[in-house]
Amino acid sequence: MIDCGLVLEGGGMKGMYTAGVLAYFMEKELYIKNCYGVSAGACHLCNYISKQKGRSYHVGLDYLGDKNYCSVYSLLTTGDLFNVDMSYNMIPNKLIPYDYKTAAKYEGNAYAVVTNIRTGEAEYLPLREMHKDTIAVRASASLPLVSRNVKIGNEYYLDGGIADAVPIRRAIADGNTKNVVILTKEVGYVRKQASPAMRNMIRLRYARFPKVYELVSDRHIRYNETLRFLGEEEKAGRAFVIRPQRPNDISRIEKDRKKLEALYQLGYNDARKCYGELMEFLHQE
Repeated sequence: MIDCGLVLEGGGMKGMYTAGVLAYFMEKELYIKNCYGVSAGACHLCNYISKQKGRSYHVGLDYLGDKNYCSVYSLLTTGDLFNVDMSYNMIPNKLIPYDYKTAAKYEGNAYAVVTNIRTGEAEYLPLREMHKDTIAVRASASLPLVSRNVKIGNEYYLDGGIADAVPIRRAIADGNTKNVVILTKEVGYVRKQASPAMRNMIRLRYARFPKVYELVSDRHIRYNETLRFLGEEEKAGRAFVIRPQRPNDISRIEKDRKKLEALYQLGYNDARKCYGELMEFLHQE
């Protein structure tokens, strides 16, 4: 196990790129000690710590046409675009069994990044006993407007990407002097401010939680500043970044299986191509 940090950005179905990268890591038995997953990144992190190569591929692609997985039907009937029972019960416990025992034995640390919608702060919830910690993954992947608020203890949470989309600073604060970062946005990507219509919907939907509106309104500023900081870390030799080299037309809720298969394969191939360079980065003093 490599003693460094692994940071996984979210991005909905764009996360199939991350799934491909992690599949290659698992093939090479490359496991990293301290892992931080955001939204879709947290979902794929679960399969990384359970060492189930290929599971993210099948979970992400095999139920695209099922209205009980990700659909307007699910949103209207349950309040969640991604059906909670299907995603966090039926699939891991019956359809594509999750290896809870292996995950619990992971020698490193794994965290799901969530946003506390009362405080507006990011929190980093440990993943170990996945029978109970799955709720942290659900919270991390609960997109605003198309998901119910997730209650953990006495607090309510939503998508971790709202507060900390790329938790490189948290990884550094935890003592990781080197970090591998997998981004789902391409080289040169610049986030723009959410549209006025989107911000108005957020204001209305989360009137009881005004921090959500503040976070969404300023998200582009914080995200772009984080990318600038990450670029400095990369130049200084403290971060190794893997990301798509070109834009793609994959949406956050993409349903085109061929496009998603291609994105998964792109992640796998990018990891394979940079593997030698990555090993040098991880082992250099």
